[in-house]
This record gives sequence, structure tokens and C-alpha cells, in this order.
Amino acid sequence: MKKFFFVLFAMSFFTCNQSGERSAKDEISEPVDPFAFEYTTEASPEWTALFYRKSGWFGGDGIFSFALSGVDFEQSGERDSTLLTFGDTYIGEVENNKPLPGNKMVNNTVAYVIGTDPDPEKIFFHYKKDAEGTPQTFFVPNNENSAPEQYYWGGDGFVNQELGGRLHLFAYHVEMTGPNVFDFVLPNVSLLSIDNPGEPPFENHRQLVTPLHFKNDSIGEGDLGAGVLVNTEWAGAPDPDGYVYVYGCIGPNKTLVAARARPAEFEDFDTWTFWTGEEWSKSIDDIKGIINGTSNELSVTPLKDGRYLLIYQVFGISDKVGMNVGLSPVGPFGPLNEIWTTPEFDEPPGILPYNAKAHPNLSGPGELLISYNTITEDFWNDIQENAHIYRPRFIKLKSEALK
Repeated sequence: MKKFFFVLFAMSFFTCNQSGERSAKDEISEPVDPFAFEYTTEASPEWTALFYRKSGWFGGDGIFSFALSGVDFEQSGERDSTLLTFGDTYIGEVENNKPLPGNKMVNNTVAYVIGTDPDPEKIFFHYKKDAEGTPQTFFVPNNENSAPEQYYWGGDGFVNQELGGRLHLFAYHVEMTGPNVFDFVLPNVSLLSIDNPGEPPFENHRQLVTPLHFKNDSIGEGDLGAGVLVNTEWAGAPDPDGYVYVYGCIGPNKTLVAARARPAEFEDFDTWTFWTGEEWSKSIDDIKGIINGTSNELSVTPLKDGRYLLIYQVFGISDKVGMNVGLSPVGPFGPLNEIWTTPEFDEPPGILPYNAKAHPNLSGPGELLISYNTITEDFWNDIQENAHIYRPRFIKLKSEALK
């Protein structure tokens, strides 16, 4: 366990009377640094072990979590089921750490967790099957923005209590541009609308076209959907303003941007507004960056003292999990705290950690459960030699501010 203290010392300011002495009413004050945050971090081997599997689902990334009740920030009492969504997933049988012939990759799968304890008896993995039982992908691009050979990677989302418990899930259109792991582009993003998120295989979902892929001369190109904060009373947010905040990680500098909408109007994109750095604009063209160096999957979690924790993998793929303390859902955010160095980074065959994020709905009082994914540059071949290189890993951030 490592303990970090980020406390900046501020100068004391006081006023003097004409004789040069302090008056009785002029007391010395030391401004409190609003970005100071005391915490510890530790590995969470029990959560990591849930995804070390040898049958069926044995590897995947893109793990996002959604309380089916829509209550994301409740940290006491009994919890309803939590839905986990994954991106590219390997399914098959594993012996001696190697997948047996016949294993298959599909582009999205799900799991359900009962409660908040990492109990292997309370996690259930699901993937779509055809009539012969062959693994299939749940969500395949099928709207006017779709193109042949595209597939979906899921982004963040939320269960919307104001629309009957509907799951809104961002889905990136993916096009491969070559044979290697990182040979791809994301030309668009859709919004999946799923009325019964607790009942796979989600046959009646809708795929909404969005205007949330954009190019910006000062930031670059990208999509919204990297992270979602449901800042509502019914979601359990401690200082709710009634909005859902949607974040993006844009361009070569991994720049954080934000939009927001009311939950009841979430599917009406004409009602959305975009953060310009000073105010909310109706035009996505006015969007401005908040900070750089974030990741394509991330999280923003509210604290009871009115601040917010931004969690991400530093610059997307690295051995560092980062945290910044913010004064609102759109900042300003304080300096980077490197809260964890991933030990897998030094493991053969060149494991790359990426896309860290928090899971408050799976966290206990005083802690924040955080995941990150792992992959390799020669992923397609490496996983056939080691079935366990491609899966979520977990740590816990602990702080009095989280109680």
C-alpha cells in the first residue's frame, strides 16, 4: 500500500492598522487548497480474480458498470444488480493458460453482478448465441450512419429513471484500417437505447444517430461518450443539479471535453449544450478543452464535500492511473496525481495498461473501486499463447472524503 499526501502550503495574508499592528478583528487565515486530497491506494486482487476465467468468457476490455436501479452513488445498504458491459471479448475453453482451438472473439458482451462483494458465485456472464450455440455479438451497427464491416465498441452510459429505467449506452462505430491491434478509426458514435437492460439478448434495442462525433480545429477529432456523470438526486449524487454530463477524450492530446443534457430529454440532441470553458453553448462547434492527457474511457465521481474526482489512464495507454480533483463537473481541475503504477507494464509479452475508470456503484464506504484494462501490441497472436493477458485489473482508492 502506498500513501500519498498532496497538500500545498499557502501564504498567510493579513491586514494591519495604521500603526503596523494587527487589529483584533484582523485574524491570520491560511487559505485551504481546494485540490488537496489525502488518500491511499491498494490492489484489489479479489475483484481482479473474478475475470481470471477458464471457460466461456475469458477475456475482454471496455468494462463499464451500471446500477440497474439507476442509483450510481449509493454506498450503503443492499444493492440491486449491476450490469457490466465489455468491448471485444474472447469466448472459449482454456487449458494450461492457452485457449483451446475454436475460441472466438465477439465485439460486445455483458455480465451481471449481485451486490458489491467480489463473489465468483454472484457474477454471471452473457453473450449472444446463434441457433447452433456459436457466440455472437449483441449490438451490430444498423442505422443510417452504419457502413459495411463496421462494428461497435461500447462507451459509457447510464440507466435513466426518468425514461422508465432505459439504458442509454454510447456505441462507437469501429473500422479497421489494417491488420494490427491499433489499426482502426472511429468515424461516428451512436446511442443505444435499451428498454430492458436486465434481460439479454436486448433484441428490441434502438440505435439512435447522434451529432456527437466532431472535428475541432484547436482540439482535434473524436466522440463524446468516454464517461458519464449522472448528477441527479435519484442517482444519489450528493450535490445534484439535475443534469447528465457526458465527456469525451478528443484528439492527439487526449483532451477532456464535456456536454450535458436533462435526463428526460436525453434522446433529443437539440436540447444538449456543450462546455466552452466559460459557459454552456447550444453548438458543439463551440466546445473547448478542459485538461489534456486523459483516456478514451474515464470517470467523474462526485464527493460529498462538493468536489469531483476525475479518474483515467494517463495519456490513454501508460503505466500510470491518474486522478485530478475538480471543483465542478467541468472543473477547474487541480494537478495530476499519479495514484497507481501498474505492475503489469513490466510483464512479458509487453502488456499495455489502458482506460482506467472508477465504479462507484460497486464501491464500499470510504473507497472507490477502479479498473484498468490490459492488452499487447501483438494481441491477436499473444492471446493464443496466454489467455489471461486481456482482462480488467482492479485497485481501490481509499479516503475519508469518500465516506
